[in-house]
Amino acid sequence: MFHKILIANRGEIALRIIRTCRELGIRTVIAHSTADAQSLPVRLADESICVGPDEARGSYLNIAGIISAAVVTDSEAIHPGYGFLAENPAFAEICRGCGLTFIGPSPEAIRLMGDKAQARVIAKQAGVPVVPGSELPLKDEAEAGEIAEAAGFPVIFKAAAGGGGRGMRVVRGRAEVAQTFAACQAEAGAAFGSSEIYCEKFIEEARHVEVQVLGDKNGMRVHLGERDCSVQRRHQKLIEESPAPVLPAETRAGLHKAALAAAAAVNYASAGTVEFLVDARTGEFYFIEMNTRIQVEHPVTEMVTGIDLIREQIRVAAGEPLGYRQDAVRFEGHAIECRVNAEDPVTFAPSAGRVTAWIAPGGYGVRVDSHLMAPYVVPPFYDSLLAKVIVYGHDRAEAIERMKRALAETVVEGVKTTIPFQLKVLADSAFVHGGFSSVDSARLIAG
Repeated sequence: MFHKILIANRGEIALRIIRTCRELGIRTVIAHSTADAQSLPVRLADESICVGPDEARGSYLNIAGIISAAVVTDSEAIHPGYGFLAENPAFAEICRGCGLTFIGPSPEAIRLMGDKAQARVIAKQAGVPVVPGSELPLKDEAEAGEIAEAAGFPVIFKAAAGGGGRGMRVVRGRAEVAQTFAACQAEAGAAFGSSEIYCEKFIEEARHVEVQVLGDKNGMRVHLGERDCSVQRRHQKLIEESPAPVLPAETRAGLHKAALAAAAAVNYASAGTVEFLVDARTGEFYFIEMNTRIQVEHPVTEMVTGIDLIREQIRVAAGEPLGYRQDAVRFEGHAIECRVNAEDPVTFAPSAGRVTAWIAPGGYGVRVDSHLMAPYVVPPFYDSLLAKVIVYGHDRAEAIERMKRALAETVVEGVKTTIPFQLKVLADSAFVHGGFSSVDSARLIAG
């Protein structure tokens, strides 16, 4: 096991990693920007080191600075958390070349699954259902139009190297192809350094369901069930839950089997998530991508399985075997997570500023993952996530009521948050009945 890990991230995920490391007896070093010099992770880590200025490009994305910080602090491994460098294969390779363990999958697996078009080919070869569309990045707008017509409108153009909803647009007719294709290319190039675009059929009434997988370096892999992440705004998740409600047993089993097949296809060893679209009308499901990192919503899986995913990531990276097979994984109860973001609950515009009061909810079955303090200045340079409120119930109905109570208790003063919107979703009949889809999400966001 490692004696010291450098954490190349910030906010609640950095604090989450620090806590597990402390339980494992591992010392932590937090690599931080100047904007985060007084943050809670910096205060609670065993050591801290500044790696650059406020902007992420000069700090959390500063590969040379982060590697140097690991070397000078005598760290053996680097945990990237999520976002920033977590899915950067070049960074993982540099870690390897410098004798540092990257706590995540191999650079090869990251590279293979990081390109969405290539991941689609790999999934199809592994027998995993994929959405009809292009097998390779589109050459030009003419090819885009031909493939879109073959798949059948509406379609969606996606950045091959994308994520987080950027470089992603729906096309409802041939007349929109040229303009949308050019816009997607420009957005993808600016956001990811690659303007490659691919096309797939747009599932009008879709549910977003993802499967958590774990693998070790000996080839052992298990799934830890699925999460429903259908409550989204511009492809950004706002509420997640496990298990996915009203999912036919056959569909659920198929998702688990497909996720393990996709992970095996790239010899996956770490925690990862295979994401699918489930057609709410037919129950058919389709692979969309694999996230080769820990997910923001991982706590709901931890709540229903009792497995610490950060701990498993670290153990696997250190060369330890999982030590259990699929039949040893137990699923109990229901968990829901709400992301409390510093955003206007109506317009979803960012709401950076000074948090003057912060009272976290508590009580039976409530967990809060947050780096918030009061006072605390929400910096405008990073993601707007302030806290994750997670609840556990014996069943879904109990979990919903517990989440309503927990959100009503939560106090964040000084900035606007998404809590009013989430309370609106929790009271919506489509959500309560469990069949919530992309159509319902769009309806609620539109007001």
